[in-house]
Amino acid sequence: MLFQIYGENAGFQLLGWLLVFAGLVVLNELSRRTKQGGVFFFLILPAALTVYFVSIYVGAAMGAEWALNNPTYVHMNSWFHYAKLYAATAGCIGFMMIKYKWGIGKQPWFRVFPFAIVAINILIAVCSDFESGIRGAMALAATGDRWWLSSENVWLYGGWWNWVNGIAGILNILCMTGWWGIYSSKKHDDMLWPDMTIYFIIAYDLWNFEYTYNNLPTHAWYCGLALLLAPTFANALWNKGGWIQNRANTLALWCMFAQVFPAFQDYSVFSTLPVLYSDGVMDASVRPATANPTMQGVIAILALAANVIVLAIIIKRSVEQKKNPYKNEIFTDHRDYRQAMARAEVTR
Repeated sequence: MLFQIYGENAGFQLLGWLLVFAGLVVLNELSRRTKQGGVFFFLILPAALTVYFVSIYVGAAMGAEWALNNPTYVHMNSWFHYAKLYAATAGCIGFMMIKYKWGIGKQPWFRVFPFAIVAINILIAVCSDFESGIRGAMALAATGDRWWLSSENVWLYGGWWNWVNGIAGILNILCMTGWWGIYSSKKHDDMLWPDMTIYFIIAYDLWNFEYTYNNLPTHAWYCGLALLLAPTFANALWNKGGWIQNRANTLALWCMFAQVFPAFQDYSVFSTLPVLYSDGVMDASVRPATANPTMQGVIAILALAANVIVLAIIIKRSVEQKKNPYKNEIFTDHRDYRQAMARAEVTR
């Protein structure tokens, strides 16, 4: 088992997961189907939240109690959360520029933007994984165990699994093929990346889940499982080729919600801990006495293996087809690719 889902709150934990999963699927549909939806969720809403965040930090710097006690300031203050929120939002805006052909979005050279922004998002997480591995080693040398307390008062357990998963993340960047094969859908409701098939999606999901399990353990039930499965679900059933857009949209929306309402995950009946906290609690004021990092290691190995296998497939196919896998699409014979291209507006 990955998470501690039992006891009197088990029903709330399962309900919370379903609400997050369904909510992200629905909000993704609202944001992608119309320009008005995209503009509201990825331009107007982030602008309003930026004013809110700046106000909190200005108030905190002035010693205002309302700011110092604000849940966002107390529980969501690490560099990672803000970097992820704005990087994901930048991706959503760039993807809208491509699918609606706004400004530079209609220029052929801008088709490389999706690769660049996804790679940046992956590298942000890789750096965070490596940071946890380093801090875990420092804690081991200083205290005899690997527990270290994050700036958000969450005990993390850094170890070799962070390094293994960080390497998997770097390989995952190399698993993105056909950088220039980016299209707008015929209905102009999606940006499509047909060469990003199920191979990449599985490798990415395993890597990213392990990232959340390592570094956001108290949130991984939601930002790991629910958040990752929502775009994969949409891509599998009705939005073939649109996975990367689905992923960016749901990630940005989730980051906005989590940044403003951290209590949902951190201290409510919906809070869910992984098995790492073998004593069943995560209390910032008390250093954990025990740990169960077994699943961290298992998933890290699976994530690395998946990315090695996918990269090997890419190399093999590129050699057989005599193609550069980044300049050219190499999965053109796959069902995923054909279904995505059937939806694409091809102008070249």
